[in-house]
Amino acid sequence: MAVEAIIRAEPILMDALERLLAMALPDHYIASGAIYNTVWNSLTGKPPLTGIKDIDVVYFDDGDLSYEAEDAVIKAVDAQLGHLPVPVETRNQARVHLWFPDRFGFSVPPLRSSAESLGRYASKTHAVAARLERDGSLTLEAPFGLDDMFSFRITPNPACDNRRTHHEKGERAKSVWPQVEIVPWAE
Repeated sequence: MAVEAIIRAEPILMDALERLLAMALPDHYIASGAIYNTVWNSLTGKPPLTGIKDIDVVYFDDGDLSYEAEDAVIKAVDAQLGHLPVPVETRNQARVHLWFPDRFGFSVPPLRSSAESLGRYASKTHAVAARLERDGSLTLEAPFGLDDMFSFRITPNPACDNRRTHHEKGERAKSVWPQVEIVPWAE
């Protein structure tokens, strides 16, 4: 699979994936920009990390939904990945429904897994994640497929009203990769 070869060829992503595997975070992935931007950099010959503002680490732990528990994981991940040349943003997907209304202005039901969270991303293109498994294989999650990513097309995901986020991220991507097509949000 092309995306797997591209991820495996990126030493920074592989380092992060290996360290996360060693940490054994429940249901963890590296998601979104670190994956699709790495693919776009590979396809366009741009230097590694071009356009990557952070590495999103998602995990799912519904055993303790307190901020303090999530903060402890954030600090542990930072201790393992703090040497990377881009910041790492770690979020417990089991807690998303607790802070989502304040950040985005509307409520969402609790999630049941990290993979399920991808279905709520503002753009289908961004809904891609990877995890390194103990046997060395990569698990890829892409609920909307990979066609948009490989076509440089940012397609809205109407699952939530994230039109502003879709537009902002699309414009940011287009400023780095001019060939990106931003599919407008349906009215």
